[in-house]
Amino acid sequence: MQKPVVIFAIGTQGDVRPCVALGQGLHRAGYPVRIATSENFAELVRQAGLEFFPLTADFQAMLESDRSIGDQGLKISAMIRIFRERYAGWAVNWVQEGLAASEGAGLLIGVSNSIMLAKALSEALAIPFAIARLQPCTLSRILPPIMLISSQRKLPGVLSLGAHYLFFKLLWDVMRPAINDIVRPQLGLPLYPWYGPYFRDLHRAKVINGFSQHVLPRPADWTNNSQVTGYWFFDQIQWRPSEALSRFLAAGPKPVYIGFGSMVSSNASAFTQTVLDAVKMSGQRAVLATGWGGLDGDEGQQDKQVFCLRHAPHDCLFPLMSAAVHHGGAGTTAAAARAGIPSIIVPFFGDQPFWASCLNHLNVAPPALDRKRMTANELASALAATEQPAMIQKAAELGRAIRAEDGIGEALRCLRAWDLLPALAVDAAIETAGRTIA
Repeated sequence: MQKPVVIFAIGTQGDVRPCVALGQGLHRAGYPVRIATSENFAELVRQAGLEFFPLTADFQAMLESDRSIGDQGLKISAMIRIFRERYAGWAVNWVQEGLAASEGAGLLIGVSNSIMLAKALSEALAIPFAIARLQPCTLSRILPPIMLISSQRKLPGVLSLGAHYLFFKLLWDVMRPAINDIVRPQLGLPLYPWYGPYFRDLHRAKVINGFSQHVLPRPADWTNNSQVTGYWFFDQIQWRPSEALSRFLAAGPKPVYIGFGSMVSSNASAFTQTVLDAVKMSGQRAVLATGWGGLDGDEGQQDKQVFCLRHAPHDCLFPLMSAAVHHGGAGTTAAAARAGIPSIIVPFFGDQPFWASCLNHLNVAPPALDRKRMTANELASALAATEQPAMIQKAAELGRAIRAEDGIGEALRCLRAWDLLPALAVDAAIETAGRTIA
């Protein structure tokens, strides 16, 4: 019986959906796949035909219970404090849950904030390990750490390396209580030194990076252990617009999408009013997606200019839009770029300012807008910029290039080239037959 591949994923929709897509690709190739993630994604995982294992780490509940997190998102010190406490609380259950998910597995893949958990389990159980990333974090003299330096501005190589070392130390400050105080002791593993695992163990790990070279070219100084594959898209083919949304779409020119996905806001009403005022000023039509709470509105609420919904799969909805106003998360950025439409990015935290800079550098998005200071006039001007023929053409060209990629297929090719994927039963039979004939 084939050994399962286990993908550990902690985060928002934008973090988990690409992992489910990668899991589907592995499943289609013949590998049993388990996704270990929070309970709020159980239905998503099971509908994709994959096995779900619970992992205590509910970002949705955390963000909905404390909307002030969104307001502090670009303050590094605040994020370190908030997430250090959350991860330490969640990690109490991680070893028991991780052992259950990893039983009999042939490969453990850690994504984002679950990387150190997957690594610890791989050490304790002697199971191969790999990293899957949606953002570039590989040490580089060419590309500084995107969480600290979000622009495309180049730094001298030594400063870029220094910034990486600082970033890795900050990451370790966040994860240390969860990993060194809870996970590794429970698994009987030695503790990491004060500077953490990033300067030794994790730099030697094999990494598949699930973003497009057309959005961010692979830095020339990355080691062969870290490869850019292209995006991992989870397409929900069964989704169709509701009758009401279909009527709205048919009633005029393509609208602009405005939504902030998994982000939340402590003052969503005022922020929504700014957005609505900008739409009115622009003369464009819009579909507003309230998501986890970044915007206010009731499902199906509409007038001639605006239609409200809670959420819809970006990969299905965005091709029906003229542009997308969003937070700049990796998944949403990928969906807008793939659809071949311009973006307007209003970052909340994390890697979002970096992706905003990338799209602006490619001339498929105007400069990012400051969410706390954004006025209706500024957003209306950005909306007007997305109607310029040059930006529309550049976005269409980028979309064609991304649609031509096979990110999931390339990820599987990398894992196979590194001998990390367990041999399929049919492959083993062919190999055995070959030896018998020889």
